[in-house]
Amino acid sequence: MNARDVQEKTFAVTKWRQGYDMDEVDAVLERVSTTLAEHEQGRPAAVDAMTADEVVNARFAPTKFRQGYDQDQVDDFLDRVAVALRELAAR
Repeated sequence: MNARDVQEKTFAVTKWRQGYDMDEVDAVLERVSTTLAEHEQGRPAAVDAMTADEVVNARFAPTKFRQGYDQDQVDDFLDRVAVALRELAAR
């Protein structure tokens, strides 16, 4: 997984069933993307670099009757992100 994978990731948008707050998810993905980009460029991790534990523990405000990201899709993608960040940390 690389920064571009995270930047280009899209999720189905929900409205009538519960989803995740889109701005909150986007903020986490931005931090993940920055973290991966720094690693790809061989730069040391920034102070606010996202860790696998932070990804696993990320919580988002639920949405209902307004647009939000599909929870299952976000959760599945973040699981993959956490694995990728753990692999990077182990190197």
